[in-house]
Amino acid sequence: MNLRLLPTIVTAIALLPATSAAARDALGVFDSWGAFRDAQPARCFAIAEPARGGGGGRWRPFASVATWPGHNVRGQLHIRMSREIASNTPITLAIGERNFQLVGGGADAWAPDARADATIVAAMRSATSMSISARSRTGGGFADTYALRGAATAIDAATLGCARQR
Repeated sequence: MNLRLLPTIVTAIALLPATSAAARDALGVFDSWGAFRDAQPARCFAIAEPARGGGGGRWRPFASVATWPGHNVRGQLHIRMSREIASNTPITLAIGERNFQLVGGGADAWAPDARADATIVAAMRSATSMSISARSRTGGGFADTYALRGAATAIDAATLGCARQR
């Protein structure tokens, strides 16, 4: 666990809405990734802020992988970009030598389906970083880069954190 990053991770969890602050349990901090559980709605997630990029937006960007036991969803990728994405622009997630096309709108991006989620999470487990790029609403290209050290452990902790809630 990297305690130097704890304030950053704790700040990042505040970005995700919860019914009440008391409903969120910290499951652990693993390098630049944290794992958390919300009671209502029941969900667990791993989350990180970008290591590079992330400047210039009205909000704080993050990448998360979530489990929603009540919806039978496991390993769902969600990325809040550092800038608002231009309409009809490609959103590309690069992990190692692989590129994935994401879908999105506003400042958010997701894998197009559960199968793509699983493939992306598997790629995240064996890579050191990932970068998501798009064209901003104001016209310039941008990218947010995430360190993946600790991501696999945080994803596993989040998955286990919701295992009893299924």
